[in-house]
Amino acid sequence: MNEALRGFDDSEGAPRGAGLDRVWTLWNRRKWLGIVVFLVPLTAAVAIIMGLPDLYESSALVMVERQQVPEAFVRPTVTSELEIRLHTISQEILSRSRLEALISRMGLYPDLRGSASSEEGVNRMRRDIRLQLSSANVNRGGATTSFTLSYRGRDPQTVAVVTNTLASFYIEENLKARERQATGTAEFLKVQLSEAKKRLDEQESRMGELQRRYLGELPQQLQGNLAALDSLNTQLRINNDNQVRLAERRDTLASQLASARLNSGGPEPDEYRLARLKQEIVTLRIKYTDLWPDIIRIKDEIERLEKVVAEPKPKAPPKEVAGPPTPEVARLQDSLRAVEIELRLAKQDEQRLRQAILSYQARVDNAPKREQEYLDATRDYQGTRELYQTLSRKYDDALLAESMEQRQKGEQFRILDSALPSGSPAAPRRSRLLLVSLALSFVLGAGSMVLMEILDTSFHTTRDLRAYTTVPVLVSIPRIVTEADARRQRWRFRLAAVGVLVGLLLVGGSSYVLAHGNEQLAQLLSRGDRA
Repeated sequence: MNEALRGFDDSEGAPRGAGLDRVWTLWNRRKWLGIVVFLVPLTAAVAIIMGLPDLYESSALVMVERQQVPEAFVRPTVTSELEIRLHTISQEILSRSRLEALISRMGLYPDLRGSASSEEGVNRMRRDIRLQLSSANVNRGGATTSFTLSYRGRDPQTVAVVTNTLASFYIEENLKARERQATGTAEFLKVQLSEAKKRLDEQESRMGELQRRYLGELPQQLQGNLAALDSLNTQLRINNDNQVRLAERRDTLASQLASARLNSGGPEPDEYRLARLKQEIVTLRIKYTDLWPDIIRIKDEIERLEKVVAEPKPKAPPKEVAGPPTPEVARLQDSLRAVEIELRLAKQDEQRLRQAILSYQARVDNAPKREQEYLDATRDYQGTRELYQTLSRKYDDALLAESMEQRQKGEQFRILDSALPSGSPAAPRRSRLLLVSLALSFVLGAGSMVLMEILDTSFHTTRDLRAYTTVPVLVSIPRIVTEADARRQRWRFRLAAVGVLVGLLLVGGSSYVLAHGNEQLAQLLSRGDRA
């Protein structure tokens, strides 16, 4: 009996360790659940994919043309990076006011009219627009030389027109932005130059006032003052030597004149006698000391005559000339008068030189006092002057750059390839979506079968029962199916098949209705294609 039971058990269950048999058993037991779970999402996905509207995409290639005038001649004032400028221009073009006007003019997104706000249409159009930069050397990250502007929509003709319109917006906005920036730079530099000119005029007035107030006492005039002071001291020394020489000559001539008058019998004036005695004492001092009697006598006589000469004399009536002087006396008188005139002029020149020396010495003494004030004024003036010259050069460059931008000779955009209507839709990619849907549906069907098998706690074979308990299995009674049971099973299967079919039709129809004309869903499913 045990052999019979063992043989019967082996006929119901598959051999242990047979993986394919287990899968086959699982398929036989849960196949209809897996098929239904597989068909429901696949039907919904296929209906959605087939109901999605076709989206067409057109692209315009815009080339960045560099400045036509060499930068060695005209330096541009627009120095921002092209990528930053493109981002700024994009923000301007993709603004709500600009896009609302374009949507209204081109009749875009008719499904959003009245049912949604204009903000949703603007946001959708922003998602439909794509800007892609291109460089000369992509691997090394070179400078941008062109960019591609793309737009997606349902009507290929409208899409091409919108793309070209957006490209023209970029061209116009770039020209306006560059001209606006060049003009703003020139105006700013003009204001700065005017203020610098005003400060420079004030500094020049201050410098002129200092030069007029401290004329001759400025630091840069110190060397000239020292040279003039040295020259004046030299002239004063020469003048003193000349006065000594003239005084000696006057004394000599006076002595000679006194001797000539004595010889001629005429009286000797006190001045001439004083000059003669001074000449004699100089001669005696060469041979004798001051204790020599003649020197003492002459010194006393000189003191007396100096007092007499220094005393004021009353004006006496002119005496009658005894007679004409001798030629020798007349010659000596003329020579003496000439020497006295030269001596008087030399003394006047000495006074002038001493006054000039005092004036130049005061200038030299005051130079350190004026140096700090003059240096402060000079430093401010030089700084303001350099600033003015720098601003003047920059302003000239800005005017040239502004003229260049107005004549459209600077960097500008040019449409290299205009957008054309596309002959085939760019999205959605139905073949890819169908493959993904098929794979996901298969995973869901297989997963449902496995999950149901895991959740099922019933015993299907004697092997499952033996694995659960140690009680021996004595007998296994197979299921007995009658004709009525078979008939009821067929009707149940037919009703279930009809229900599943109706459900699939409902799921497919509702999915198709949901996806029909839904551009937003089509864009969402095709978002990875534009990344």
